[in-house]
Amino acid sequence: MASAVARHILVASEADCLTLKKQIEEGGSFAELAKQHSKCPSGAEGGNLGTFGPGQMVREFDEVVFSAPVGEVQGPVKTQFGYHLVEVTARTD
Repeated sequence: MASAVARHILVASEADCLTLKKQIEEGGSFAELAKQHSKCPSGAEGGNLGTFGPGQMVREFDEVVFSAPVGEVQGPVKTQFGYHLVEVTARTD
C-alpha cells in the first residue's frame, strides 16, 4: 500500500504562504519557519506529519502529497484549514 512522509506549514492567507515559500527558496529552514509560523500543532515538530496513507488527509492535501516530486516544496495548497506549504520527504507507491 502507498504511504508518504510529509511536513507542512499552515497559515491563514495565500500571501503568507507565498512569503514563506520565497524564504525557503532563498535558503530558509522549512522546519524553523514551521515552528515560527504554522497554525498546526505539527509546527512544534517542524511541520512533520509522520507517515500516512492515501485518504488519511483532506483531499486537496492528499492529491499533492501523492503526486508531487519528493523533496520539492509545493503550495500554496488551499484546504478548509487555510493555506499549506507541503514537502513530501519520502513516499512509497
